[in-house]
Amino acid sequence: MSANTKYKDSVFSFLFSDPASLRELYEALEGVTLPPDVPVTINTLQDVLFLDRVNDLSFTVGDILVLLVEHQSTINPNMALRLLMYIARVYEKILGDKNLYASRALTIPRPEFFVLYNGTAPYPDEQVLRLSDLFPDPTSLGLSGKENPALDLAVRVININEGRNEEIVRRCTVLNGYSAFVARVREYEKELGNKEEAMKAAIKYCREHDILKEFLERHSSEVMNMLLTEWNWDDALAVRYEEGLETGLETGLEKGREEGKLEGREEGKEEGREEIARNALARGLSPEDVSGITGLDLEIVNKIAGQ
Repeated sequence: MSANTKYKDSVFSFLFSDPASLRELYEALEGVTLPPDVPVTINTLQDVLFLDRVNDLSFTVGDILVLLVEHQSTINPNMALRLLMYIARVYEKILGDKNLYASRALTIPRPEFFVLYNGTAPYPDEQVLRLSDLFPDPTSLGLSGKENPALDLAVRVININEGRNEEIVRRCTVLNGYSAFVARVREYEKELGNKEEAMKAAIKYCREHDILKEFLERHSSEVMNMLLTEWNWDDALAVRYEEGLETGLETGLEKGREEGKLEGREEGKEEGREEIARNALARGLSPEDVSGITGLDLEIVNKIAGQ
């Protein structure tokens, strides 16, 4: 089974691909009950590939709120910046051909941002990431600190691992099932030592115990492909950040010390990216995906693949 197919959906976004499940998800996150006549409309940008990891879900509640929800299995402190860039595109889609230069003020839905985290690294039940956390301290210019910046964005990061934030997870049937399913996959992976076999065992277990049963019966092959793609991507990111960049930086710094030139650091980083590409290709990722991960030209990646 190949894991190189580019899917626009992750398992998470596939599960929440209809307005009814999104309504229940929002009600769980906010602890509210929406009036039944309030429409929920999906407006996720379809030209953004899942593998680019820009956004999983975007939807509006009536014409009052626009929600962006991202599912993450790795901790990313830059989510506020990423969602800022995404919400601008969503507003552009919502406004359509409305005139931004008209004399009448436009009405736009209020944004809310969530990241649902289910990675293995320790993380609190909930944390707020702010765009202003990424700003440098302006006091060296004689300005005040970060209070009341002209632009800010807050993201609620909620831990949805099994046993965490149980009240939120309990209120959403699909989220509860997804949390339990991922936990079973991880348990079987420890037991069996193989991701693909662990996924098969978890699917079988959940179908037998009425966990996402109908969904898994209808979409088990898609779930397998999506999970393999997602987790190969996460493996590649781990290689990139934990091995390649560190190796490249260390090599570059050493060369820079020896030669006293900045070029040494850049050369070392390039060698690090090529090593990442070799490792990622060996793990089964396509040259196109490896090019996107490393920033190397596809032609260079193909040459590495042919070595």
